[in-house]
Amino acid sequence: MDDKTLILALGGPSKVADMLSFKKPGGAQRVQNWMTRGIPARQKLDRPDLFPARQETDGPQGAA
Repeated sequence: MDDKTLILALGGPSKVADMLSFKKPGGAQRVQNWMTRGIPARQKLDRPDLFPARQETDGPQGAA
C-alpha cells in the first residue's frame, strides 16, 4: 500500500493529523503534503501502530 492510499485508509489528512496530535492550523496540510511527497521515515519509525512496515511481495520467492 502506498503512502497516499494508507493516509486515505486511515480517514484522510485531517484524521491522521489528529491521530498524530499535530497542531491546528497546518497539521492537515502537512499530512496532505505527504500524499505527494511520502510519509517521512521518522513518522513511520515513531508510529508503527499507524504506519506498519511495508511487506515486500515483489519478485520470486525463494530465489537465491
